[in-house]
Amino acid sequence: MKPICLLVYYGFAQFIPMQPFPGWQIGYAIRRWLLCRIAARVGKGVIVKNQCYIGNGDGLVVGDRAQLSSGGQIGKNVVIGADVIMGPEVVIMTNSHAFEDPITPINQQGQLPTKPVTIGRDVWIGTRAILLPGVSIGNGAIVGAGSIVTKDVPERAIVGGTPAKVIRNRGQRLPPAA
Repeated sequence: MKPICLLVYYGFAQFIPMQPFPGWQIGYAIRRWLLCRIAARVGKGVIVKNQCYIGNGDGLVVGDRAQLSSGGQIGKNVVIGADVIMGPEVVIMTNSHAFEDPITPINQQGQLPTKPVTIGRDVWIGTRAILLPGVSIGNGAIVGAGSIVTKDVPERAIVGGTPAKVIRNRGQRLPPAA
């Protein structure tokens, strides 16, 4: 069943338009139904936006009401908490290439072991953010658009930049402008 669902997802369902185009509800329903048969576990009310690459779904766990990125890429062994939202083209990497041997071409060194990524609940990941293998994003955190997350993000932290750094915490009031 899973191979057929993958074929339908990548061959057809990923291209159904999303909101605000007519038929977006059908696209969301079909992609959610397929994801439930592809991923390890999928919560209630999950939204899979168009052209989201999920590999073969191995180890993918998605919490209730989470939204998967339009045009995004999600590696295997990713846990996404409830109420997570992602901007377009978010990349969540769980593996990388070996490169330490300067004599052997990189394309012949193979991949490094998979490092799972965990995203807590109530997290917002901005457009074109990249999460590198092995990172964890704490509950309530925000990852700014275009950020590259190389280290764990604490709960309720707002991070941004390359590499991503803590800017402030959610709920923390900014000083008045001078």
